Amino acid sequence: MKLQKILLAALTVSMIGGLVSSAQAAEKMKIAMVVKSLGNGFFDAAHQGAKEAAKELGDVDVIYTGPTTPTAEGQIEIINSLISQKVSAIVISANDANALVPITKKAMQRGIKVLSFDSGIAKEGRLMQLNPSNAQLIGLKQIQMASDAISGTGEVAILSATAQATNQNIWIGEMKKALLKPEFSKMKLVATVYGDDQSDKSYREAIGLLRSNPNLKVIIAPTTVGINAASKAVVDEHLVGKVYVTGLGLPSEMAGHVKSGAVKSFAIWNPIDLGYAVTYAAHEFVKGKATGKAGESVAVGRMGKITLDADGEAALAPPFTYNKDNVDKFAKIF
Repeated sequence: MKLQKILLAALTVSMIGGLVSSAQAAEKMKIAMVVKSLGNGFFDAAHQGAKEAAKELGDVDVIYTGPTTPTAEGQIEIINSLISQKVSAIVISANDANALVPITKKAMQRGIKVLSFDSGIAKEGRLMQLNPSNAQLIGLKQIQMASDAISGTGEVAILSATAQATNQNIWIGEMKKALLKPEFSKMKLVATVYGDDQSDKSYREAIGLLRSNPNLKVIIAPTTVGINAASKAVVDEHLVGKVYVTGLGLPSEMAGHVKSGAVKSFAIWNPIDLGYAVTYAAHEFVKGKATGKAGESVAVGRMGKITLDADGEAALAPPFTYNKDNVDKFAKIF
């Protein structure tokens, strides 16, 4: 009888322990990272940063998801599913700033904290937008790199992602402003085309630019998919040394193009840091430590603090330039 009581007590303790463990697991907040499309190296790196943040925070599970092609419709379908799953927060890089507003409003009405990063959602559809850098600096940086490649003289074309991509359009606007500066007066923008952040379409658009603009000197691609595709097109068309590619790219994808001579320099912020920071920010919102008010400081782990402006936006860091001197080092990281 005594042995039975001991065994019963042990079983009770075990069951209570199991219930506590289950409760602890259930307490973990679910933060969903919705990216423009799956299979994109930039967002794979952002996911790595999100997982790093989740590990540090301890009470976060990251759900990494996105459509197979970069469309607003695909993201809307995914967000609907995440609402049904009752996630705590959604952090999203938008394929269309305005088209997502109704569904993200619905998510927020259900108590889900919605933050955008990289490519923003319109103000009314989110609590905060985390920009990877300052738009003006990003636009100017790309024109400066293009100018350096061709000694400030020649025709320039832009190969963007989708025509609705928020961040791309803002950067293109800043590039056009930069081209009005006296130091860039000998550079002329002759075309802007869209590859929809799809490798094959971006490649075809780049080929089209090269063949229809015989005096073209630089293709600027403010998208990791586009810059890779444009660099390949320059090599395939045997135009290395005659046409250069620059823009925003990942070191791991661009190292070979730098070595081929198709690219002299390109830039990018660290997507790992971006994914890390937006996950931390989402955690702050879920915990009620941030609300999205203008002037508010939001803690983002090892990245310090970011400050929200009147539109609920914050910038993380300036873009960094990569070239033959440093690309191999960073290619090992992302």
